[in-house]
Amino acid sequence: MSEIKKAIIPIAGLATRFLPLSKAVPKELWPLVDKPVIQYIIDEVIESGIQEIIFVVKPKEKKLQDYMKPCADVEKKLKEKKEDKILEEVKDLENSLSKMTFSYVVQKKPLGDGHALLQATKKVKDEPVASLFADDIVYAKVPCILQLEKIYKTCQKPVVALYKLPQEKLGSYGVPNVEKITNRLYKIKEIIEKPDLEKALSNFAIVGKHVLIPEVFYFLKKAKPSAKGEIILAEVFENMLKNGKIIYGYEFEGKWLECGNKLEWLKSNIFLGANHPKIGKEIREFLKGL
Repeated sequence: MSEIKKAIIPIAGLATRFLPLSKAVPKELWPLVDKPVIQYIIDEVIESGIQEIIFVVKPKEKKLQDYMKPCADVEKKLKEKKEDKILEEVKDLENSLSKMTFSYVVQKKPLGDGHALLQATKKVKDEPVASLFADDIVYAKVPCILQLEKIYKTCQKPVVALYKLPQEKLGSYGVPNVEKITNRLYKIKEIIEKPDLEKALSNFAIVGKHVLIPEVFYFLKKAKPSAKGEIILAEVFENMLKNGKIIYGYEFEGKWLECGNKLEWLKSNIFLGANHPKIGKEIREFLKGL
């Protein structure tokens, strides 16, 4: 039984839905209440017991790497101003990051999420790996990727995260046809990417969190680009299913917070702000007064 020691986080997309904001700051560094989006993903990986993160980045993109480094000048100024609480938060972040190994691979052109994952093949080697898309946050007691890991340990097959949505929203996601195995666990039978509503195979959307096995990367390497020239992970999964491979879906416990467009990102800020341990009460009172 292989332990999951690595996670891939692709962040090389163009973030066109966030223009013109994304011209100034990469989407993964946008704030969600009091920390950047990417920090929620990193925290999930850390809390799931994974030791290494492989970032798939754009060429010449250094802002994330700058964020990950300690900043001696800032710490010095905080000490001088006796901002002890803020300094403690900065130190806590540095300590948590210091326990991890980070590496970076470049995706020269944004040719799909499957293509992004392929760039990490050499670093993954022949191991199972977690993959987490940077615009999918899950608010949960148990980290979502850890929930998927527990399923993987039993089945030793790819596992994807599932979340129930109203039918009118399903047309924007990959939607699986499923066979129930046990409580919250399903066998994936078919996947349609962004289906017409009448063709939706279930009320589940596939969320951007997965446990992948080496077999997935074999199919990624063999995948033919779509009409747009992209390699899409959901389409690769569908090809695997057609070839008799087994993929499981798990309806995770928690709330899915999307950050893939401006409106959903704003909604996620409001939700997390209203549930924040320090400022939640004030935010809820503010919202009542609107």
